[in-house]
Order: sequence, then structure tokens, then C-alpha cells
Amino acid sequence: MALTIVESIDELRADLDRSRAAGDDVGFVPTMGYLHAGHLSLVEAARARHARVVVSIFVNPLQFAVGEDLGAYPRDLDRDVGLCADAGVDVVFAPSVEEMYPFGPVATTVTVGGISERFEGATRPTHFAGVATVVAKLFNIVGPCAAYFGEKDFQQLAVVRRMAVDLSAPIDVVGCPIVREPDGLAMSSRNVYLDDAQRAAAPVLQRALQRGRASIEAGERDPDAVVAAMAELIDAEPLAELDYVAVVDAVTLEVPERLAGELRLLGAAQVGRPRLIDNVGVTIP
Repeated sequence: MALTIVESIDELRADLDRSRAAGDDVGFVPTMGYLHAGHLSLVEAARARHARVVVSIFVNPLQFAVGEDLGAYPRDLDRDVGLCADAGVDVVFAPSVEEMYPFGPVATTVTVGGISERFEGATRPTHFAGVATVVAKLFNIVGPCAAYFGEKDFQQLAVVRRMAVDLSAPIDVVGCPIVREPDGLAMSSRNVYLDDAQRAAAPVLQRALQRGRASIEAGERDPDAVVAAMAELIDAEPLAELDYVAVVDAVTLEVPERLAGELRLLGAAQVGRPRLIDNVGVTIP
């Protein structure tokens, strides 16, 4: 079946309702476009499990604060549609801002307390409300499905999972592994902003997280000591400005007093124009 491009909410709902009525389940991959191999890995996971796969491409203005890169965010819909066609996507949902927000600024927003307030939420205080609002809206539009998110935005994944549970959304939220460049840099649409020197420096964030994981695997159980080891490596890179590094419980994102169980090491740093985020997991039996 050929790929269909849909711009209307009503048209997408009707299409997917027909699919479910015919017995086809739906896999959904929400994106802001400018697709890379990380996005396509989500499509591949959805394609392997579902009869019908839909990808949304929408640069959501609600999750950009004043002064962030909304106007400059990379966009290439024709390229994205071609990649989706090659990957076996059935439907690309590419609405306009006016279609998604017909009355202009929204009067209703979704806020996920607690889990959204630290780390990325502390640096970008309006960001997760914008993410949660558009994802809730997309979930309402797409309907019952499995929705695929990359683990690179690990706090975002945690926020979406909690929102889906709290609002009893008929959605199975699926997290998928980070896709990386050969030198370890997590793939991101914003990596195109890096110049050559910044690109060479950018993997320091991943190296710092790996240093933290190695210290835990070697027996370190003090989260402050792990954070200090990671921060030291980033601080030594002149082109990287550390925002935060942390080691947290992988479900609650709380910092434990003593490290145990399923953990996630989180980090963010400014390297030139883009703000890079990354994470790695580690388990202490």
C-alpha cells in the first residue's frame, strides 16, 4: 500500500478508525521531523509489530520557549516523507499549526508534576508542559495504539508514560534504545548545528556518562561521587558547558541516597549552539 500524507485531524481519525475496525492494530511514532536513523529505528520497531504505522511530523511551538530555535528548527518535509516511504510507513500526519491549534494560543495545557520539574524541567521550565500537551492531543487524535519514543529524551519518556497512566490513555508507550554515531554521540536533529570543532568535542557527554557507569560497576554507591567524576570530564572540555549530570532511579527520576536497583545516568551540556542531552542505564543487583 502506498504511503498517504494526511494534514487533517478528522481525516487521520477516520483512516485509523477504519484500520482498527478491519482488525489492524496501529503503531504510532510522533516526531518533529528532520528524521534521522534514531527516528527510523522507532519506525522499524513499529513496523515489526503493527499492521498499520503512522508517523506524525509536527514542530510543536508549545515546547519552545522565547529565544529558542523554533523558527530555525530544521525542516524538510519532502525528505522526511521519502524516508518514511522507504521505511514502510503507511500514513504521515503532517498538520499545520492552525490545524493543531485552531484558536491560537491554547487555553488548556497538560502538566505532569514532580517528574517534569527537575533536570530538563529546571532549565526549560515550560518545555514539558508543551510536550505533554501536544502528546496528549496526538494520543486523542490517533486513538488506541502503541506509541514509540526514543530513550535519548529519557525524562520526556518518563513524563509521557506517567501522563498516559494518570489520564488512562488507551496507549502502550514503548521506549526504544538510543541510536548513536560511531563515536558515541546520540543522534539528534539539532546535531546539524555543530561546526567541525564542536562536533569533535560533543561526544564528551557520552564519555562522561560512561565514566559514571564504570564507577558504579566498579563498586561506587555514593551518587555525589559519581556525579563529580562525570562533571570533571565535561568541565575539562573547553567547548562544552555543563548544565547537569545526575544518577537517578530509572522510574521515579529521584536521586537515591545510596545507589541500588535500576538506575539512569543523565547529562546535558551546551556545545556551541545546540544543547546536547544523553543518558545511559546501569543496574545494581
